[in-house]
Amino acid sequence: MAGPLTGLLVVAIEQAVAAPACTVRLADAGARVIKIERDTGDTARHYDRAVYGTSAYFAWLNRGKQSAVLDIKRDTDRAVVEAMVAQADVFVQNLAPGAAARLGLGAANLVARYPRLIAVDIVGYGQDTPARDMRAYDMLIQAESGLCSVTGTAETPVKVGVSVADVTTGMTAHAAVLEALLERGLTGQGKAIEIAMFDTMADLMAVPLLHHDYAHRETPRVGLSHAAIYPYGAYACADGEVVAVVQTPHEWVRFCAMVLQRPDLTIDPRFANNPARVVNRVALDAIIGPIFAAQTQAGMIAVLEAADLPWSRVSTVADLSAHPALRRMQGTVTGGSFSGAVSPLRRDLVAGPVPELGQHTDLIRAEFSR
Repeated sequence: MAGPLTGLLVVAIEQAVAAPACTVRLADAGARVIKIERDTGDTARHYDRAVYGTSAYFAWLNRGKQSAVLDIKRDTDRAVVEAMVAQADVFVQNLAPGAAARLGLGAANLVARYPRLIAVDIVGYGQDTPARDMRAYDMLIQAESGLCSVTGTAETPVKVGVSVADVTTGMTAHAAVLEALLERGLTGQGKAIEIAMFDTMADLMAVPLLHHDYAHRETPRVGLSHAAIYPYGAYACADGEVVAVVQTPHEWVRFCAMVLQRPDLTIDPRFANNPARVVNRVALDAIIGPIFAAQTQAGMIAVLEAADLPWSRVSTVADLSAHPALRRMQGTVTGGSFSGAVSPLRRDLVAGPVPELGQHTDLIRAEFSR
């Protein structure tokens, strides 16, 4: 079934996660995505062999693409790349800092030569900042942006357990490409775009940053709790944990009356509003803890349901795999098919196969060497 981007050509010199996370969404929507790889392949091909010998990252982020092995420093291969870019609608790259510009493949250079092209440089740090040459891997950006300082327990800062800096950057680049395509439809002009991983993480850090700059307070690490809303966290029951959340005044009234059996707490000045509860969370925990501990997990969930209050379990990956809300789609790699999480954008997606390294090189050389 044709997607909304059917007929568009995307050329990508990409590796690892951030750029592939952008272009896989374009491929899902019907665009033809040509992935240019070196002879050793995208680094993500070699992270593991989880899916019939294919890396889990690579299987996830490269479905429906074509792979061509080209040496962009060799004249004949560079001519093929130029021919592709001349016909392309979108070009995406996430080479090391400055590498694409030195090769004449930076976004600004390409758009100057091909005015209808939408060209995207995915970088670690804004290239107009003093940090422009810093190397940028996911964990480095999480740490440098301050994300780790607000994540973890009071004793230990940690990174998020998935590649949140890479993936968020790819999602941001995807949105930028779609905006630029809409703009080109109105103006006929392409666009040079820079998306910096640090910027995407700084945007996620907006609330802690505003608290620091204007409320003059630091955001503490509170584990499975919340730094600015309370009650909001995991509470131990007799046989497991339940995450309970109170975000509105009406939820607080119901929580006190139906869960804690303490309606008087709604007028206690220590707990009467959310800012007060955040300050006095230790005293409030001393009240909440025994109530939850006296119930089984299922029993407490029933109480929260009866009070029309939100809850969740602290699921494991095994729980996720068997979760009734998990929608799946089939993917294909060399060696077999696999079942992964459905695209949140396209639930009906029939995923294209994940390409072998250089699988389409000869086809692409023939097509773009004329």
